[in-house]
Amino acid sequence: MKTKMIDCALGWSDNDLQEAANLLQQGQLVAFPTETVYGLGGSALNSQAIQAIYRAKGRPSDNPLIVHVSSVEMVARVARSVPEIAGELMRRFWPGPLTLVLPKAAQIPSEITGGLDTVAIRMPDHPVALALLEASGLPIAAPSANLSGRPSPTTAEHVFRDLEGSIPLILNGGPCREGVESTVLDLSREPAVILRPGAVTYEMLLPFIPNLLEATGTVISQTEAPMAPGMKYAHYAPKAPITLYSGSEEAVCRKMSQDAHTARANGEKIGVIITQYPCKLEADLLFDFYHPDTNIMLHQTAQQLFQSFRSCDDDGVHRILLQGVSEKDLGRAVMNRMVKAAKEWIRLDRLDS
Repeated sequence: MKTKMIDCALGWSDNDLQEAANLLQQGQLVAFPTETVYGLGGSALNSQAIQAIYRAKGRPSDNPLIVHVSSVEMVARVARSVPEIAGELMRRFWPGPLTLVLPKAAQIPSEITGGLDTVAIRMPDHPVALALLEASGLPIAAPSANLSGRPSPTTAEHVFRDLEGSIPLILNGGPCREGVESTVLDLSREPAVILRPGAVTYEMLLPFIPNLLEATGTVISQTEAPMAPGMKYAHYAPKAPITLYSGSEEAVCRKMSQDAHTARANGEKIGVIITQYPCKLEADLLFDFYHPDTNIMLHQTAQQLFQSFRSCDDDGVHRILLQGVSEKDLGRAVMNRMVKAAKEWIRLDRLDS
């Protein structure tokens, strides 16, 4: 199969969107940009399209998919019921990086939900994604458009490298704004629980849900059915093993410096990713996201984290040394991805507040 790419970053024609919409209506797959990461889309009403998504990604079939909609009205085609709080959150955070888990409608194939009676739904905040949804007239099931387990794609080029020859079309909408996947909030249970942290943070949701819970742990057991993407299987990892460091500035910088020196003395090519501490380290490839304003640092890190992982792969790095971040606000989502990508997590002491 030849994979075509259409550049939509600076605009698109009706013919471009109709070509993509026709493929979706025929049960084929289209990769498209969202504000979080690129999605690999197929009709949420077509079991064969959903099976094709799993095959293209090499994704386990019990790992649920998120269904994307272009309007609140379209939710009625996907969810069996919509509680009042869901409507309130849609009005506040949609379009945007918030996925809601609700009871699924009968016409939604069980392949999307991993056999569960719930479905994850969101409205993406990207003009290309919304235009594609409108043109197709379909709810679109779309996990990240990468090979399963690899760093999520934040550019169309990432998608092309992973899925060239496996899908017919990629819509190139430029780099993704957020860089980490959406928050997944389960409203099918009481109290509601965040299954996956994202850019819509716990702190942002708490005023709407005072008894809000967060899922504990990074990976569930292999015998459990995951309620949302990213809960069971390894995710986000580049080819080079990642060592993640958390602790005080002095402890983290000292240990990273020691490990970098040892690795390079042994002939290893290393990549270093700096986040909240301005450590001075020798590295073959350095990504420095430090900024004295923590919010700016977190947004830079979130937007560029997966890109930096892929750059390390491209550069043939043998090992990646990665600074952690404080698990507050957006830091929860960033650290969640870091922990899941890391082969080793060195916790020297508690992170500074």
